Amino acid sequence: MLTLRRLTSLPVLIGALVLVTALVAGPLRELDRSLHGFWSDDLTPRWTDFLDQVPNAVAGQAVCLPVLLAVAFFLAWKHRTWRPVLVAAAAEIGFYAVVGGLKVVLARTSPKADDVSGRFLNGGAAEHGWYGISYPSGHASEAILFYGAAAYLIYVYSQPDTRLLRRLGWAMGLITLNSIGVAYYLGYHWPSDLLGGMLVGAVVLRAIIDADQWLVRRRTATWWRRLEAAPANPHPAERATAPAEPVAAPARTRADADQQAATRATSPEPPGHGIPSTQPVSDHRSHRRDPELVP
Repeated sequence: MLTLRRLTSLPVLIGALVLVTALVAGPLRELDRSLHGFWSDDLTPRWTDFLDQVPNAVAGQAVCLPVLLAVAFFLAWKHRTWRPVLVAAAAEIGFYAVVGGLKVVLARTSPKADDVSGRFLNGGAAEHGWYGISYPSGHASEAILFYGAAAYLIYVYSQPDTRLLRRLGWAMGLITLNSIGVAYYLGYHWPSDLLGGMLVGAVVLRAIIDADQWLVRRRTATWWRRLEAAPANPHPAERATAPAEPVAAPARTRADADQQAATRATSPEPPGHGIPSTQPVSDHRSHRRDPELVP
Protein backbone atom coordinates (compact mmCIF):
# COMPACT_ATOMS: atom_id res chain seq x y z
CA MET A 1 0.00 0.00 0.00
CA LEU A 2 1.35 3.40 -0.99
CA THR A 3 1.78 5.81 1.89
CA LEU A 4 2.85 9.44 2.04
CA ARG A 5 6.28 8.44 3.30
CA ARG A 6 6.81 6.08 0.36
CA LEU A 7 5.55 8.64 -2.13
CA THR A 8 7.99 11.18 -0.73
CA SER A 9 10.91 8.77 -0.38
CA LEU A 10 14.24 9.75 -1.87
CA PRO A 11 14.21 7.26 -4.80
CA VAL A 12 10.67 8.28 -5.82
CA LEU A 13 11.50 11.99 -5.69
CA ILE A 14 14.73 11.56 -7.63
CA GLY A 15 12.92 9.50 -10.26
CA ALA A 16 10.22 12.15 -10.61
CA LEU A 17 12.85 14.90 -10.94
CA VAL A 18 14.72 13.01 -13.65
CA LEU A 19 11.48 12.36 -15.54
CA VAL A 20 10.33 15.99 -15.38
CA THR A 21 13.77 17.26 -16.43
CA ALA A 22 13.78 14.92 -19.42
CA LEU A 23 10.32 16.13 -20.43
CA VAL A 24 11.33 19.77 -20.03
CA ALA A 25 14.20 19.19 -22.44
CA GLY A 26 11.69 18.21 -25.13
CA PRO A 27 7.91 17.93 -25.11
CA LEU A 28 7.18 20.37 -22.27
CA ARG A 29 8.85 23.35 -23.96
CA GLU A 30 5.90 23.90 -26.26
CA LEU A 31 3.50 23.54 -23.36
CA ASP A 32 5.53 26.04 -21.32
CA ARG A 33 5.33 28.66 -24.07
CA SER A 34 1.59 28.16 -24.47
CA LEU A 35 0.90 28.47 -20.73
CA HIS A 36 3.24 31.33 -19.99
CA GLY A 37 2.24 34.97 -19.79
CA PHE A 38 3.09 38.17 -17.93
CA TRP A 39 -0.30 38.11 -16.29
CA SER A 40 0.39 40.74 -13.66
CA ASP A 41 1.53 43.32 -16.21
CA ASP A 42 -1.54 42.65 -18.36
CA LEU A 43 -4.21 42.28 -15.67
CA THR A 44 -3.01 44.14 -12.56
CA PRO A 45 -0.08 46.37 -13.53
CA ARG A 46 -0.41 48.49 -10.39
CA TRP A 47 0.07 45.41 -8.20
CA THR A 48 3.20 44.11 -9.91
CA ASP A 49 5.71 45.83 -7.62
CA PHE A 50 3.77 44.86 -4.49
CA LEU A 51 3.51 41.22 -5.58
CA ASP A 52 7.22 41.14 -6.33
CA GLN A 53 8.34 42.76 -3.07
CA VAL A 54 5.94 41.14 -0.58
CA PRO A 55 4.33 37.79 -1.53
CA ASN A 56 7.14 36.76 -3.87
CA ALA A 57 9.76 37.62 -1.22
CA VAL A 58 8.28 35.18 1.30
CA ALA A 59 10.08 32.33 -0.47
CA GLY A 60 13.29 34.30 -0.92
CA GLN A 61 16.50 33.96 1.05
CA ALA A 62 15.91 37.28 2.77
CA VAL A 63 12.84 35.84 4.56
CA CYS A 64 12.98 32.04 4.63
CA LEU A 65 16.60 31.75 5.77
CA PRO A 66 16.17 33.99 8.87
CA VAL A 67 13.01 32.04 9.75
CA LEU A 68 14.90 28.74 9.58
CA LEU A 69 17.86 30.10 11.56
CA ALA A 70 15.57 31.53 14.26
CA VAL A 71 13.85 28.16 14.69
CA ALA A 72 17.16 26.26 14.64
CA PHE A 73 19.00 28.46 17.17
CA PHE A 74 16.02 28.62 19.51
CA LEU A 75 15.68 24.84 19.58
CA ALA A 76 19.46 24.43 19.91
CA TRP A 77 19.51 26.76 22.94
CA LYS A 78 16.44 25.16 24.50
CA HIS A 79 17.60 21.55 24.12
CA ARG A 80 21.35 22.23 24.46
CA THR A 81 22.29 20.58 21.17
CA TRP A 82 23.83 21.70 17.87
CA ARG A 83 21.71 19.30 15.86
CA PRO A 84 19.10 21.91 14.69
CA VAL A 85 21.88 24.27 13.60
CA LEU A 86 23.51 21.48 11.59
CA VAL A 87 20.19 20.77 9.88
CA ALA A 88 19.83 24.45 8.95
CA ALA A 89 23.41 24.56 7.66
CA ALA A 90 22.80 21.43 5.59
CA ALA A 91 19.73 23.06 4.04
CA GLU A 92 21.69 26.16 3.01
CA ILE A 93 24.59 24.12 1.63
CA GLY A 94 22.23 21.77 -0.18
CA PHE A 95 20.39 24.69 -1.79
CA TYR A 96 23.51 26.22 -3.30
CA ALA A 97 25.13 22.89 -4.17
CA VAL A 98 22.15 21.10 -5.73
CA VAL A 99 19.70 23.81 -6.81
CA GLY A 100 22.38 26.30 -7.77
CA GLY A 101 24.44 23.58 -9.42
CA LEU A 102 21.52 22.45 -11.60
CA LYS A 103 20.79 26.04 -12.57
CA VAL A 104 24.34 26.63 -13.77
CA VAL A 105 24.74 23.25 -15.48
CA LEU A 106 21.38 23.19 -17.30
CA ALA A 107 21.52 26.92 -18.17
CA ARG A 108 17.92 27.38 -19.27
CA THR A 109 16.79 30.87 -20.25
CA SER A 110 13.76 32.36 -18.53
CA PRO A 111 10.87 34.13 -20.29
CA LYS A 112 12.48 37.49 -19.47
CA ALA A 113 15.69 36.70 -21.34
CA ASP A 114 16.39 37.72 -24.91
CA ASP A 115 16.22 34.08 -26.01
CA VAL A 116 12.74 32.81 -25.18
CA SER A 117 13.23 29.33 -26.62
CA GLY A 118 13.41 27.81 -23.12
CA ARG A 119 16.03 25.26 -24.16
CA PHE A 120 18.68 23.80 -21.90
CA LEU A 121 22.34 24.75 -22.32
CA ASN A 122 21.28 27.89 -24.16
CA GLY A 123 21.61 30.45 -21.39
CA GLY A 124 24.12 31.06 -18.65
CA ALA A 125 24.73 33.45 -15.77
CA ALA A 126 27.61 35.16 -17.57
CA GLU A 127 25.51 36.12 -20.58
CA HIS A 128 21.97 36.50 -19.24
CA GLY A 129 22.47 36.83 -15.47
CA TRP A 130 19.70 35.38 -13.34
CA TYR A 131 17.48 35.15 -16.43
CA GLY A 132 19.85 32.61 -17.95
CA ILE A 133 19.55 30.04 -15.16
CA SER A 134 15.83 29.63 -14.62
CA TYR A 135 15.53 25.84 -14.17
CA PRO A 136 14.79 24.83 -11.49
CA SER A 137 13.03 27.72 -9.78
CA GLY A 138 14.95 28.91 -6.73
CA HIS A 139 11.90 30.34 -4.95
CA ALA A 140 9.94 27.10 -5.36
CA SER A 141 12.92 25.13 -4.04
CA GLU A 142 13.39 27.46 -1.06
CA ALA A 143 9.72 27.26 -0.12
CA ILE A 144 9.95 23.47 0.14
CA LEU A 145 13.48 23.20 1.53
CA PHE A 146 13.80 25.96 4.12
CA TYR A 147 10.26 26.03 5.47
CA GLY A 148 10.17 22.24 5.33
CA ALA A 149 13.37 22.03 7.38
CA ALA A 150 11.90 24.44 9.95
CA ALA A 151 8.70 22.36 10.17
CA TYR A 152 10.78 19.18 10.56
CA LEU A 153 12.75 20.66 13.46
CA ILE A 154 9.56 21.82 15.18
CA TYR A 155 8.07 18.37 14.72
CA VAL A 156 11.13 16.58 16.10
CA TYR A 157 11.78 18.72 19.18
CA SER A 158 8.31 19.93 20.11
CA GLN A 159 6.60 16.57 19.67
CA PRO A 160 3.38 18.23 18.50
CA ASP A 161 -0.01 16.65 18.62
CA THR A 162 -2.07 15.86 15.55
CA ARG A 163 -3.62 19.33 15.37
CA LEU A 164 -0.26 21.13 15.43
CA LEU A 165 1.15 18.72 12.87
CA ARG A 166 -1.84 19.39 10.62
CA ARG A 167 -1.31 23.13 10.99
CA LEU A 168 2.33 22.78 10.00
CA GLY A 169 1.23 20.88 6.92
CA TRP A 170 -1.29 23.57 6.00
CA ALA A 171 1.35 26.29 6.50
CA MET A 172 3.77 24.45 4.23
CA GLY A 173 1.09 24.03 1.58
CA LEU A 174 0.10 27.69 1.66
CA ILE A 175 3.70 28.91 1.46
CA THR A 176 4.40 26.61 -1.49
CA LEU A 177 1.24 27.66 -3.34
CA ASN A 178 2.10 31.30 -2.70
CA SER A 179 5.61 30.92 -4.10
CA ILE A 180 4.64 29.12 -7.30
CA GLY A 181 1.41 31.07 -7.82
CA VAL A 182 2.99 34.51 -7.50
CA ALA A 183 6.01 33.54 -9.60
CA TYR A 184 3.76 32.22 -12.35
CA TYR A 185 1.48 35.26 -12.19
CA LEU A 186 4.46 37.59 -12.48
CA GLY A 187 5.81 35.56 -15.41
CA TYR A 188 9.33 35.16 -14.00
CA HIS A 189 9.53 31.42 -14.76
CA TRP A 190 8.26 28.85 -17.15
CA PRO A 191 5.63 26.61 -15.50
CA SER A 192 7.96 23.60 -15.64
CA ASP A 193 10.62 25.61 -13.78
CA LEU A 194 8.29 25.83 -10.80
CA LEU A 195 7.50 22.11 -10.90
CA GLY A 196 11.18 21.22 -11.14
CA GLY A 197 12.01 23.62 -8.31
CA MET A 198 9.54 21.95 -5.95
CA LEU A 199 10.94 18.51 -6.80
CA VAL A 200 14.56 19.58 -6.26
CA GLY A 201 13.69 21.21 -2.95
CA ALA A 202 11.86 18.06 -1.87
CA VAL A 203 14.84 15.87 -2.86
CA VAL A 204 17.31 17.93 -0.82
CA LEU A 205 14.92 18.11 2.14
CA ARG A 206 14.31 14.35 2.12
CA ALA A 207 18.05 13.68 1.91
CA ILE A 208 18.68 15.92 4.94
CA ILE A 209 15.88 14.30 6.96
CA ASP A 210 17.06 10.78 6.11
CA ALA A 211 20.66 11.62 7.01
CA ASP A 212 19.61 13.24 10.30
CA GLN A 213 17.46 10.28 11.31
CA TRP A 214 20.23 7.84 10.36
CA LEU A 215 22.68 9.68 12.60
CA VAL A 216 20.17 9.64 15.45
CA ARG A 217 19.60 5.90 15.08
CA ARG A 218 23.34 5.26 14.98
CA ARG A 219 23.91 7.36 18.11
CA THR A 220 21.04 5.62 19.88
CA ALA A 221 22.48 2.21 19.01
CA THR A 222 25.88 3.28 20.38
CA TRP A 223 24.33 4.47 23.64
CA TRP A 224 22.36 1.22 23.93
CA ARG A 225 25.49 -0.88 23.51
CA ARG A 226 27.21 1.16 26.20
CA LEU A 227 24.23 0.71 28.48
CA GLU A 228 24.27 -3.05 27.99
CA ALA A 229 27.99 -3.18 28.73
CA ALA A 230 27.70 -1.02 31.87
CA PRO A 231 26.83 -3.87 34.40
CA ALA A 232 29.88 -5.86 33.31
CA ASN A 233 32.14 -2.87 33.95
CA PRO A 234 30.77 -1.03 36.98
CA HIS A 235 31.67 2.53 37.77
CA PRO A 236 34.80 2.98 39.99
CA ALA A 237 32.64 4.41 42.76
CA GLU A 238 30.44 1.30 42.65
CA ARG A 239 33.49 -0.94 42.79
CA ALA A 240 34.79 0.97 45.84
CA THR A 241 31.52 0.57 47.75
CA ALA A 242 30.98 -3.08 46.79
CA PRO A 243 31.63 -5.61 49.63
CA ALA A 244 34.98 -7.29 49.40
CA GLU A 245 34.93 -10.96 48.61
CA PRO A 246 36.51 -13.27 51.26
CA VAL A 247 40.03 -14.26 50.41
CA ALA A 248 40.46 -18.02 50.41
CA ALA A 249 43.23 -19.44 52.54
CA PRO A 250 46.17 -20.76 50.55
CA ALA A 251 46.00 -24.47 49.93
CA ARG A 252 48.39 -26.56 52.00
CA THR A 253 50.65 -28.76 50.00
CA ARG A 254 51.79 -32.26 51.09
CA ALA A 255 55.35 -30.98 51.71
CA ASP A 256 54.01 -28.41 54.21
CA ALA A 257 52.01 -31.10 55.98
CA ASP A 258 55.09 -33.41 56.22
CA GLN A 259 57.29 -30.61 57.54
CA GLN A 260 54.73 -29.70 60.22
CA ALA A 261 54.46 -33.37 61.32
CA ALA A 262 58.26 -33.66 61.57
CA THR A 263 58.41 -30.52 63.70
CA ARG A 264 55.85 -31.91 66.14
CA ALA A 265 57.77 -35.19 66.40
CA THR A 266 61.14 -33.59 67.22
CA SER A 267 59.92 -30.87 69.59
CA PRO A 268 59.84 -31.77 73.36
CA GLU A 269 56.44 -32.21 74.84
CA PRO A 270 55.49 -29.89 77.71
CA PRO A 271 55.38 -31.35 81.22
CA GLY A 272 52.27 -33.30 81.98
CA HIS A 273 51.49 -33.73 78.33
CA GLY A 274 49.49 -36.88 77.82
CA ILE A 275 48.68 -37.41 81.57
CA PRO A 276 45.01 -37.09 82.27
CA SER A 277 44.20 -34.38 84.75
CA THR A 278 42.44 -35.32 87.98
CA GLN A 279 41.34 -31.84 88.76
CA PRO A 280 37.81 -30.99 87.83
CA VAL A 281 37.27 -28.63 85.02
CA SER A 282 36.23 -25.33 86.40
CA ASP A 283 33.22 -23.54 85.13
CA HIS A 284 34.25 -20.35 83.36
CA ARG A 285 31.10 -18.71 84.64
CA SER A 286 31.95 -19.38 88.36
CA HIS A 287 33.61 -16.84 90.57
CA ARG A 288 37.39 -17.30 90.72
CA ARG A 289 38.88 -17.12 94.25
CA ASP A 290 42.44 -17.32 95.61
CA PRO A 291 43.59 -20.78 96.95
CA GLU A 292 44.44 -19.62 100.51
CA LEU A 293 40.93 -18.46 101.13
CA VAL A 294 39.41 -21.85 100.45
CA PRO A 295 38.80 -23.77 103.84
